Parts: sequence; C-alpha cells; structure tokens
Amino acid sequence: MKLSFAFSLLAAFAGFMVAGCSTPESRIKDNPGVFNRLTPAQQELIKKGQVDIGFDADMVHLAIGEPDHVRVRTDAKGTSEVWIYTTWESSSGVVLYRGWYHRRFDTMYPYYLESTSRRERDHFRVTFREGKVVSIETETK
Repeated sequence: MKLSFAFSLLAAFAGFMVAGCSTPESRIKDNPGVFNRLTPAQQELIKKGQVDIGFDADMVHLAIGEPDHVRVRTDAKGTSEVWIYTTWESSSGVVLYRGWYHRRFDTMYPYYLESTSRRERDHFRVTFREGKVVSIETETK
C-alpha cells in the first residue's frame, strides 16, 4: 500500500512538472489571438523560440517565456526595460536549472535549494524601449 501511494505521489509530481514546462507551442496554444495577429515570418521565429528587433512583450513571451529578472534602465536615450533569462549551474558548469519557476514556487524544486557551489549566469537579455525590442544579448561560448 505504501509503495502504490509513493508511486502515485511521484506520478502526480511528474505530471505537475511536465504541465508546468512552458514551450513556444504551449504558449501559442494558450494565446492564439496574439499569435494569429502576427506575420508569417514572425510566427516562424516564435515557433523556433526566437526573438527579433521590433517584437513587443507579448511576442517575446510567446517565443521564450517569462523572464527570470526584470530591470528598468534609465540612460541618455530614456527609460528601457530589460528582461533577463538566467541559468543556474554547479561549480563545474553543469546546468542545474534554466527557467523561471523559482519566481513562482520558491523552494519547491531541489535545484532552487541554496548551495554554496550554485552559480547564476545570465544567458539571454531582451531590452524594450517604448514597448518594442531594441536590443537582444545572447551568451557566446
């Protein structure tokens, strides 16, 4: 009886994890109105999980999801908003986690647990000015 309960609990947790994984396809399915208003070229980029200059926040969200961090920058050109996507890795460089679940679920998942060897590394940044993407920064290897 205990084994079947443990298996049921594990299956429920795995189902929750899979359901929580956000992909361009699942985000498009959840927001068909946003997707349908786009040009065919924009739709193809979003399906591939790519962002382009001129995209608005809804389009970026469809393509790559929620940012891990959001910062506001003010400079001589005005105010901009920067969406930052982060990777958490071990001290040896093994990716432990990439995504934004830590913003919603706190310490529910083991990769979020504090670890002296865990590092955060920004792998992607999108900068918006007046609601449109004006720059894209990607990590080079």
